[in-house]
Amino acid sequence: MSHVPHELAQEFPGHADAIHARKLSDRHFARLAEEYHEVNRTIHRLETRVEAASEEREAELRRERLRLKDEIARLLEQEAA
Repeated sequence: MSHVPHELAQEFPGHADAIHARKLSDRHFARLAEEYHEVNRTIHRLETRVEAASEEREAELRRERLRLKDEIARLLEQEAA
């Protein structure tokens, strides 16, 4: 599989263990992480021209990825506090 930028481990480099543990213990977090991965991989396919989409659709997906990342960050911060 090719390298996919913006994976959660890259986005939160100091939290890889916490992300893994949280995905196992928190269904909501696991669902958010899976949604993030799906959206991120779709964006990667669009960026590499494996799939085509309008600029509007690509921008919509980028906003969704950012929303999911923000929610994941919020949950990781709550756990660290």
